[in-house]
Amino acid sequence: MPDPYVESLRRGFKSRDIPGSCSIIIFGATGDLTHRKLIPALYNLFLNKELPSSFKIIGFARRDKNDAIWRSELERSNHENSRSGHNEKKWEEFSKSLFYFQGDLNSKKSFSDLKKYITDHEKKEDTFHNRLFYLSTAPEFFPVVLDNLKKVQLNISPEKGWSRVIIEKPFGSNLHTAQNLNQTVNETFHESDTYRIDHYLGKETAQNIMVLRFANSIFEPLWRSRFIDHVQITCAEHLGMEGGRGAYYDKAGAARDMVQNHLLQLLSLIAMEPPTDLSANSVRDEKVKVLRTIRGMGPEEVKKNVIRAQYTEGSLSGKTVPSYRDEDRV
Repeated sequence: MPDPYVESLRRGFKSRDIPGSCSIIIFGATGDLTHRKLIPALYNLFLNKELPSSFKIIGFARRDKNDAIWRSELERSNHENSRSGHNEKKWEEFSKSLFYFQGDLNSKKSFSDLKKYITDHEKKEDTFHNRLFYLSTAPEFFPVVLDNLKKVQLNISPEKGWSRVIIEKPFGSNLHTAQNLNQTVNETFHESDTYRIDHYLGKETAQNIMVLRFANSIFEPLWRSRFIDHVQITCAEHLGMEGGRGAYYDKAGAARDMVQNHLLQLLSLIAMEPPTDLSANSVRDEKVKVLRTIRGMGPEEVKKNVIRAQYTEGSLSGKTVPSYRDEDRV
């Protein structure tokens, strides 16, 4: 008899229901994350028929653009970043659901106008008044966006639908700011409608760790401290500060941008005990147990065990790349 737990791991996370029709509103629609990650990901979901039959993607940003210009810019980005390639016919079909809304994140009026814009679209097409807000802005704007959504009551689920929010990392710059942001989120959206996202968990390698560990008859009994000498996690990227990311990265730094989220997530997946099931809460509980066992380092241990540095000029894939200090907006 196949083990149901193992079989569910082997199926992975692809056995998911197609969501109901909705409007996806992306704040920070002209930014690097939207161009390199979000739109290509949504495009690939569209190709795989994993988006609802009726959906709208509304991009909110302050730059003076229209639907046609935004779609054209996104198409160029999709050419470069779609993991399944770019199909012009499919893109044309997908891009009919892309709409650009010019607005100011600091302006309540912009959010009032956005509310009317969304409502008008919902009247034209049956999106069941379901709204998903994606915060793809600089982190200092997270509280501003949440506050304005609340002021115009876009955070309140419509009578015939829902309102949900996705928040990108970094979630605060330290414990105090993270707690303050969490309080703002909880005052704006219900916890069940809030998604704090770490996009590393969407990578195939990360998703396969649990399968490799718990559904593999060779590795599962050997994944013990008795048989493993040490664990080394290497995050080697081929990207630099493209898309104007230098201004953000120079302020955030590698520890906040990579270590405390992406790499600790990988560490948790590698070290955690088997969850009782694959529900989000069960997996989270086992991850938390790992994090609570990590011993903090004092100042002297940090000096001894941590190396901090910036990369210098060199070459990558036959191309000359600049040093960190020479990157754009650093």
